Amino acid sequence: MAKVTEKYEALYIIDQDLSAEDTAALVEKFKTLIEANGTVTEIDEWGKRKLAYPINDKPEGYYVLVRFTSGPEFPAELDRVMKITEGVVRCLITLAVE
Repeated sequence: MAKVTEKYEALYIIDQDLSAEDTAALVEKFKTLIEANGTVTEIDEWGKRKLAYPINDKPEGYYVLVRFTSGPEFPAELDRVMKITEGVVRCLITLAVE
């Protein structure tokens, strides 16, 4: 029998120019979206860090790592939402390895 849920990790980078309130609102938005479709295990805000290379002429971004469990169809939808959200510079969702 196939697994109903899997463990995933989502790492996303928020634009450094957003205010602290806007950054917190984006983190909360994605947390709420994940909780509506699965379970948030952990949210680890790494804070502002230097990017490996400038993206849109910006050398830094605010990193957030979210570990969660959900059905196999949800990560594609989360990726779509993250990519069209204003203020998200990059995002990556992977299957968590234990």
